[in-house]
Amino acid sequence: MKMVIAVVQDKDSNRLSQALVKENVRATKLASTGGFLKAGNTTFMIGIEDDRVEGVLSLIKENCQSRQQMMAPMSSMGGNADSYIPYPVEVQVGGATVFILPVDRFEQF
Repeated sequence: MKMVIAVVQDKDSNRLSQALVKENVRATKLASTGGFLKAGNTTFMIGIEDDRVEGVLSLIKENCQSRQQMMAPMSSMGGNADSYIPYPVEVQVGGATVFILPVDRFEQF
């Protein structure tokens, strides 16, 4: 058994959630926030049998696409002025960051 932890952009969250339900994959959704863009994310925690991990990864890949987005300048207030960007820049967002961890024991009550 594995624990798949997938951090996805909120825009992809509903699509992935629906795909997981359609394939009878149980998941717990947690609201989270990214550190770089300070944007909303959704973290999925999925307990899954070893032989179904690749299928779950395929669902995540199919439903969480990266895209380009303009990022507004970050305020230099309280921060290092050297890292201040005075104009909007295009950054890649979306996709998914996925961690796969072994599960020693699983109980369901």
